[in-house]
Amino acid sequence: MQLTDLKFVSEKREKDFNKLNIYTVEELVRHFPRDYLDLTKQSLLKDAYHNDYVLTACEILTVEVNRHARRPYVKAGCRQGNYYFNALWFNQMYVAEKLGRGEFLFYGRVNNRDGMGCTMFNPQFERADRNSNLKGIIPVYPLSGTLTQGIVRTAVRQALQKVSVSSNIPPELQKKYELSPLKEAYLKVHQPLNKKDAEQGAARVALEEYFLLISAFKVIKGGRDDARLNPYRVTREEVEGFVSRFPFEFTAGQKAAVEDIFANVRSPHVMNRLLQGDVGSGKTAVALAGIFMAVKSGYQAAMIAPTEVLARQNSALIQKYFPDYEVRTLTGSTPAAEKREIKKKLASGEINIVCGTHAVIQDDVAFRKLAFVVCDEQHRFGVAQRASLSGKGEGCDVLIMSATPIPRTLSLIFYGDLDITTIKDKPASRQEITTSIILPHKYNDMYRYIAGRAKAGEQTYFVCPKIEGDDEGTVMSVTELYEELRSKMPSLKIALLHGKMKDKQKNEIMAAFKAKEYDCLVSTTVIEVGVDVPDATTMIIYNAERFGLSQLHQLRGRVGRGDKKSYCFLLPGADTEEAAARLSVIKNSSDGFEIAEADLKLRGGGDFMGTRQSGRILSEINKLRFPVSVVFTAKKLSDEAFSGLCDTRRLTSIAAQKYESLKDVILN
Repeated sequence: MQLTDLKFVSEKREKDFNKLNIYTVEELVRHFPRDYLDLTKQSLLKDAYHNDYVLTACEILTVEVNRHARRPYVKAGCRQGNYYFNALWFNQMYVAEKLGRGEFLFYGRVNNRDGMGCTMFNPQFERADRNSNLKGIIPVYPLSGTLTQGIVRTAVRQALQKVSVSSNIPPELQKKYELSPLKEAYLKVHQPLNKKDAEQGAARVALEEYFLLISAFKVIKGGRDDARLNPYRVTREEVEGFVSRFPFEFTAGQKAAVEDIFANVRSPHVMNRLLQGDVGSGKTAVALAGIFMAVKSGYQAAMIAPTEVLARQNSALIQKYFPDYEVRTLTGSTPAAEKREIKKKLASGEINIVCGTHAVIQDDVAFRKLAFVVCDEQHRFGVAQRASLSGKGEGCDVLIMSATPIPRTLSLIFYGDLDITTIKDKPASRQEITTSIILPHKYNDMYRYIAGRAKAGEQTYFVCPKIEGDDEGTVMSVTELYEELRSKMPSLKIALLHGKMKDKQKNEIMAAFKAKEYDCLVSTTVIEVGVDVPDATTMIIYNAERFGLSQLHQLRGRVGRGDKKSYCFLLPGADTEEAAARLSVIKNSSDGFEIAEADLKLRGGGDFMGTRQSGRILSEINKLRFPVSVVFTAKKLSDEAFSGLCDTRRLTSIAAQKYESLKDVILN
C-alpha cells in the first residue's frame, strides 16, 4: 500500500517520508519512536531541577518579540501561583501568533542554573482546555523535511489500522514461551498507555527482528558444525596441573570456563567460543589454559591483540607460564631479520606459540600445525581478520575474548554461531575502584591529591578524548592537558602518549611508565585495552560524557590492578541531562554487564553489523532500546526452531530473503 493512500499524506509529504527510507505503509509501521514524552502528570516549576523536562500549567502574562537580537526570540512572561518564570523560543517567531494571555500547558526543559528563577527553552505548548493533546505517553519520531510530530503520529495511526502484522516465530514456540501477538506489540510501541507498555512492546518487536536475523545466519551457514580435524590428547589432570602454576586460585567462573574449553577441544566438533568477562575477571589466565591444551597435544597456538603494547604484555605472560615451549612476538615493529626468522620457524613448527598484532595475519605468515587461536579484545578485529588467522590452520579452535560484551559483542552471536562462556565473578584480590564526578571548582583539590599520591609512589592516568582540541575549546586535548599539568605540577614527571606516535615511541613510554619513571601519563584511549600497571591507582577522564559507558568502564579498569586502593575521577565537559544520567551509571556501578546494558538503554543498540552505513540495517530495532536479554532469547528460540522440533519450511524461506537483503553488509 502506498503512503499517499493515507489521509493527509500528499506527494510532497511522501517525499519527506522517502528521505527517512519509508516508501510503503508497511515500512511506516516500522518507523519506531526515538523517544517518548511522559505527560501523565504535571509538575510545579519551583520543584524542578536544572535540565528537568516537565509538563506544567501556567498563566501567560506578557508576550515579547525581539527580531533584532543576535538570535531572534519570542519571550513569554508566565506565572504559576506566586512563582514567575519566562519561556523562550529562539528563531521560532511564528509562535508569537499562537500565544496570548491566559492558561497554557507547557512541556520542555527547565533552566535554573543561575539560581535567579527559571526559564523554559522552546517548550511545546497548548491552551489548557479539556481537548489538550499534551497528555499520556506521547511517541517522538525522527523527522525529515516538513514533517511534524503530529503528521507522523496521524500517519502511523492510520497505517496500524491498515497493515496486517504476523509473527515469523513458529506457532508452537509462540505458545510455549507465551509470546504476545506481534500486532499487539506494535500498538504498544506506537500507542502505549504507560511506560511499561512501551517497554514490553519494544522487547517483543526486537525479539521478532533478532529471531529472524539470527535465523538468516543459520540458513546461510547450513546449521552445521565443522568436524574436528585436530584430536587433543591432553588430560584433565594435566590441565589442572597447569592451572596450579598460577599464584592464585581460579574463581568458580574461571574454572567453569576452562572446563568449557576442555569439553570443546575433546568434542567431535571445532570450538568457536566467545569468552566474555568483566575487567579483571581473569580471562587471559583462562586463555592460557586453552593454549596449554593445544601445545601439550603437539599443536601450535596464536594469540593476537589490537596493540603492540598488549601483544608484548601477553607474550611476556606466556613466556612466564610456558618455560618449556618456544614463544615469540610478531608485530609491525619487529625488525625485518627477526621477522624472517619467526616466519621460518612458524612454518617449520619450531615456534609453539606466537603472540602478535595484525602482523600475524599477513599472507606470508604460515604455520606448520596451527590448531588454537585466541583473539584478545575481539571488538578491535573484523570478522574477515579473525577468519584469516583461523584459516592459517586446518580446523582451528577459536577463542574470542572480550571485556566489553555489549553492544558490539552481540554481533558475534550472528557471526559464526558462537558458544558463549561468561565469567561473572572476580578474583578476591581485585581492588574495588571508587568513582567520583569532579566539577571544575574541585580541580585544584584534585591536582593536590595527585601530587600527594605521587609522593607516596603511586601513579595516575589522565585520559582525554582527542589529541588536539576543537575550535570552540569545549574538548580537552592531550597536548593541551600535558602542557597545563606540567605548569600546575612542575615537581612531577609527566609523559604524553597518543595514537599518532610511532609504535616504538609508544612502547618505550608505556614501558617507562610501568617502570615508574613517570608519575603521570597523559593519554588518549590507546591505554584502554589490557595495559597492566600495578602502581597506577588513579584514573582521571576529561570530557567523560563523550565516551561510551563500556569504554569508561574499560578505562577505569586500568587502575586497581595492584594491592592499593584506587580511584576514578570523571570530569564532565557538558552539563546536560543525558550526560548526568550516563555518568551516574558509571559512578554507581562496578558491574560491566550492568553498565553495558544501561548503555544500550541510553544510546540504543549501536552498529551491530560492525559496518558504518546508511542505517537501514538494524537501525529500526536499535531505536527500540531493548534489554540485551532479548537478543539471547531470540538466539535460543532460533536454535530451538531449527532443532527439528518445528516445521521450518516457511521460516527458512523468509530467513533466506532476510539474508539476501543483508548480504552485502554481512560479506563486508
